[in-house]
Amino acid sequence: MSKGRPGAKGTGPGAGRAAARGLAALKRAMYRGGRPNAFMRWWNRLDVLAYGARWLSPRHAAVLKVAGRRSGNLTSVPVAVTRHRGADHLVSMLGPDASWVRNVKAAGGQAALRRQGRESPIRLEEIPSEHRAEILRRYLAVAPGARPHLGLGPSAPLSEFRRIAPRHPVFRIREP
Repeated sequence: MSKGRPGAKGTGPGAGRAAARGLAALKRAMYRGGRPNAFMRWWNRLDVLAYGARWLSPRHAAVLKVAGRRSGNLTSVPVAVTRHRGADHLVSMLGPDASWVRNVKAAGGQAALRRQGRESPIRLEEIPSEHRAEILRRYLAVAPGARPHLGLGPSAPLSEFRRIAPRHPVFRIREP
Protein backbone atom coordinates (compact mmCIF):
# COMPACT_ATOMS: atom_id res chain seq x y z
CA MET A 1 0.00 0.00 0.00
CA SER A 2 1.17 3.49 -0.64
CA LYS A 3 1.87 5.77 2.29
CA GLY A 4 -0.80 8.38 1.55
CA ARG A 5 -3.62 6.02 0.64
CA PRO A 6 -6.56 5.70 3.03
CA GLY A 7 -6.27 2.53 5.06
CA ALA A 8 -2.48 2.39 4.67
CA LYS A 9 -0.76 1.25 7.82
CA GLY A 10 0.66 4.11 9.92
CA THR A 11 -1.47 6.83 8.35
CA GLY A 12 -4.74 8.46 9.19
CA PRO A 13 -6.10 9.98 12.37
CA GLY A 14 -5.66 6.79 14.41
CA ALA A 15 -1.88 6.83 13.94
CA GLY A 16 -1.60 10.31 15.43
CA ARG A 17 -3.66 9.34 18.45
CA ALA A 18 -1.61 6.18 18.93
CA ALA A 19 1.62 8.19 18.82
CA ALA A 20 0.22 10.68 21.33
CA ARG A 21 -0.80 7.85 23.67
CA GLY A 22 2.69 6.37 23.38
CA LEU A 23 4.34 9.70 24.19
CA ALA A 24 2.00 10.20 27.14
CA ALA A 25 2.89 6.75 28.48
CA LEU A 26 6.59 7.55 28.09
CA LYS A 27 6.16 10.84 29.96
CA ARG A 28 4.32 9.09 32.82
CA ALA A 29 7.06 6.45 32.95
CA MET A 30 9.68 9.17 33.33
CA TYR A 31 7.90 10.24 36.53
CA ARG A 32 7.05 6.77 37.87
CA GLY A 33 6.08 6.88 41.51
CA GLY A 34 5.69 10.66 41.37
CA ARG A 35 9.42 11.25 41.08
CA PRO A 36 11.50 12.08 38.00
CA ASN A 37 13.90 9.44 36.71
CA ALA A 38 17.57 10.32 36.05
CA PHE A 39 16.87 11.67 32.56
CA MET A 40 14.04 13.91 33.77
CA ARG A 41 16.13 15.18 36.71
CA TRP A 42 18.76 16.22 34.15
CA TRP A 43 16.08 17.77 31.92
CA ASN A 44 14.56 19.63 34.88
CA ARG A 45 17.99 21.13 35.65
CA LEU A 46 18.13 22.46 32.10
CA ASP A 47 14.60 23.87 32.53
CA VAL A 48 15.64 25.58 35.77
CA LEU A 49 18.48 27.31 33.91
CA ALA A 50 16.26 28.33 31.00
CA TYR A 51 13.25 29.37 33.09
CA GLY A 52 15.37 31.49 35.40
CA ALA A 53 16.95 33.43 32.53
CA ARG A 54 15.22 36.55 31.31
CA TRP A 55 15.71 35.92 27.59
CA LEU A 56 15.11 32.15 27.47
CA SER A 57 12.07 31.83 29.68
CA PRO A 58 8.70 30.89 28.18
CA ARG A 59 5.89 33.22 29.29
CA HIS A 60 4.30 30.88 31.86
CA ALA A 61 7.54 29.29 33.04
CA ALA A 62 9.20 29.99 36.38
CA VAL A 63 11.54 28.45 38.92
CA LEU A 64 10.16 27.70 42.37
CA LYS A 65 12.78 27.83 45.13
CA VAL A 66 11.93 26.28 48.47
CA ALA A 67 13.88 24.93 51.44
CA GLY A 68 14.12 21.15 51.56
CA ARG A 69 12.06 19.69 54.38
CA ARG A 70 14.88 17.42 55.56
CA SER A 71 18.12 19.11 54.49
CA GLY A 72 17.04 22.73 54.66
CA ASN A 73 18.95 23.28 51.41
CA LEU A 74 17.30 25.42 48.79
CA THR A 75 15.84 23.34 45.95
CA SER A 76 14.85 24.70 42.55
CA VAL A 77 12.00 23.23 40.51
CA PRO A 78 10.72 24.29 37.07
CA VAL A 79 7.01 25.14 37.24
CA ALA A 80 4.28 26.61 35.05
CA VAL A 81 2.47 29.63 36.47
CA THR A 82 -1.24 29.60 35.73
CA ARG A 83 -3.20 32.85 35.80
CA HIS A 84 -6.86 32.49 36.70
CA ARG A 85 -9.28 35.25 37.70
CA GLY A 86 -6.52 37.76 38.32
CA ALA A 87 -4.37 35.50 40.50
CA ASP A 88 -1.34 33.34 39.76
CA HIS A 89 -1.31 29.67 40.76
CA LEU A 90 1.02 26.66 40.84
CA VAL A 91 -0.29 23.15 40.21
CA SER A 92 1.32 19.85 41.12
CA MET A 93 0.99 17.59 38.09
CA LEU A 94 2.49 14.76 40.16
CA GLY A 95 0.07 15.05 43.04
CA PRO A 96 0.38 15.69 46.78
CA ASP A 97 3.50 13.56 47.24
CA ALA A 98 5.67 15.59 44.85
CA SER A 99 8.77 16.77 46.70
CA TRP A 100 8.14 20.45 46.04
CA VAL A 101 4.60 20.18 47.47
CA ARG A 102 5.87 18.48 50.61
CA ASN A 103 8.68 21.05 50.93
CA VAL A 104 6.26 23.98 50.54
CA LYS A 105 3.96 22.56 53.22
CA ALA A 106 6.92 21.98 55.58
CA ALA A 107 8.08 25.57 54.96
CA GLY A 108 4.66 26.96 55.86
CA GLY A 109 4.14 28.14 52.28
CA GLN A 110 7.28 30.31 52.23
CA ALA A 111 9.24 30.14 48.98
CA ALA A 112 10.69 32.25 46.18
CA LEU A 113 9.75 32.44 42.52
CA ARG A 114 12.13 33.38 39.72
CA ARG A 115 10.37 34.63 36.59
CA GLN A 116 11.79 36.40 33.59
CA GLY A 117 15.13 36.90 35.34
CA ARG A 118 13.61 38.36 38.54
CA GLU A 119 13.30 36.58 41.86
CA SER A 120 10.81 37.50 44.56
CA PRO A 121 9.72 35.96 47.85
CA ILE A 122 6.25 34.40 47.80
CA ARG A 123 3.80 32.67 50.08
CA LEU A 124 1.83 29.74 48.68
CA GLU A 125 -1.69 29.06 49.93
CA GLU A 126 -3.30 25.75 49.06
CA ILE A 127 -6.67 25.98 47.32
CA PRO A 128 -9.36 23.59 48.62
CA SER A 129 -10.06 20.79 46.13
CA GLU A 130 -13.64 21.97 45.49
CA HIS A 131 -12.22 25.22 44.00
CA ARG A 132 -9.51 23.69 41.79
CA ALA A 133 -11.37 22.51 38.66
CA GLU A 134 -11.24 25.73 36.61
CA ILE A 135 -7.61 26.35 37.61
CA LEU A 136 -6.65 22.81 36.56
CA ARG A 137 -8.31 23.33 33.18
CA ARG A 138 -6.42 26.57 32.67
CA TYR A 139 -3.19 24.90 33.80
CA LEU A 140 -3.46 22.27 31.07
CA ALA A 141 -3.90 25.05 28.51
CA VAL A 142 -0.57 26.64 29.51
CA ALA A 143 1.33 23.44 30.45
CA PRO A 144 0.63 20.83 27.77
CA GLY A 145 3.44 18.64 29.11
CA ALA A 146 1.33 17.99 32.21
CA ARG A 147 -1.57 16.46 30.26
CA PRO A 148 -0.32 12.85 30.51
CA HIS A 149 -0.10 13.18 34.29
CA LEU A 150 -3.60 14.58 34.74
CA GLY A 151 -5.09 12.35 32.06
CA LEU A 152 -7.21 15.14 30.56
CA GLY A 153 -7.00 17.83 27.92
CA PRO A 154 -7.99 21.49 28.41
CA SER A 155 -11.28 20.92 26.56
CA ALA A 156 -12.46 18.13 28.89
CA PRO A 157 -15.72 18.81 30.75
CA LEU A 158 -15.38 20.67 34.03
CA SER A 159 -16.90 17.66 35.80
CA GLU A 160 -13.79 15.66 34.86
CA PHE A 161 -11.56 18.33 36.40
CA ARG A 162 -13.68 18.21 39.56
CA ARG A 163 -13.15 14.44 39.65
CA ILE A 164 -9.33 14.71 39.57
CA ALA A 165 -9.04 17.88 41.69
CA PRO A 166 -8.39 16.11 45.02
CA ARG A 167 -5.34 14.38 43.48
CA HIS A 168 -3.62 17.58 42.25
CA PRO A 169 -2.76 20.30 44.78
CA VAL A 170 -3.16 23.88 43.59
CA PHE A 171 -1.50 26.82 45.34
CA ARG A 172 -2.30 30.52 45.01
CA ILE A 173 0.81 32.70 44.80
CA ARG A 174 0.76 35.59 47.24
CA GLU A 175 3.30 38.25 48.05
CA PRO A 176 4.47 37.97 51.70
